[in-house]
Amino acid sequence: MRPTTLRAACLAVSIACTTLLAAAPARADWQKIQQSGHLKVAVYNDFLPFSDKGAGIDVDLAGALSAKLGLKLSLLPFPAGESMDDDLRNMVWKGHYLGYGPADVMLHVPVDNRLMAENDKVQIFAPYHVETVRLVRSAKTVPAFDGIDALAGKKIGVEKVSIAAMVMLGEGNGKFRDNVRIYPTATEAVEALKAGLLDAVLANRSEIESVMKGDAAFPLNEVAFQRLPRSGWAIGMAVRKDDIEIAKKLQAAINEMAANGELKAIFAKYGVQVVKP
Repeated sequence: MRPTTLRAACLAVSIACTTLLAAAPARADWQKIQQSGHLKVAVYNDFLPFSDKGAGIDVDLAGALSAKLGLKLSLLPFPAGESMDDDLRNMVWKGHYLGYGPADVMLHVPVDNRLMAENDKVQIFAPYHVETVRLVRSAKTVPAFDGIDALAGKKIGVEKVSIAAMVMLGEGNGKFRDNVRIYPTATEAVEALKAGLLDAVLANRSEIESVMKGDAAFPLNEVAFQRLPRSGWAIGMAVRKDDIEIAKKLQAAINEMAANGELKAIFAKYGVQVVKP
């Protein structure tokens, strides 16, 4: 199960305002965090290029945010649950029944109005990237692309349990289904394309870029699907609803990183172009 769930990704994403309610009372958690000397940051397991085995964009971002707050990083990698609601409960406001969590902040949370409305115990804010689904193809086997029908008879890779798999398998009442190949991760699908085992892959743009790194032999194309938001969806972070002070400090830190180029540099380290929300 990927962090950006099918439900969350399929929503018509509208980027929420990140203004915090100055009049709301701040909890004592910021003082407790300061006293501990550590910022506990939840990131997903097995989610290249954002977080995997203690490395990735979100891991570097977590380290940078901790440093800006004058704290040491305490990383809490966790496996994605059945839904984003589960992840917010386990890693932000309650903690998992197996004993891990909650963290002080969770990264890679869709900044979506409906998700916010359905999770009133958390505050979702500070969008730092916009994710989109793209098609990457072999210029050798698919020399031109003028629409989805150009993939007729071609082998198309997707990640299991992903928005890309859902729209590709359902497109045209399933007319591409026999040619779709399912992979455990998008990275593995893109690697298979690079090795000549596939003709194209539908995946998140960041996952494609991190593998292909601008290789001209594998061009990217936008593909329009009725159930897919063409403008993509913003990703940000989440804290407990009443943790006003830590949210303000994290918002200020991400604003500074976006303004001075630090955020862009972190993404570029993994071959990904950050997209401003």
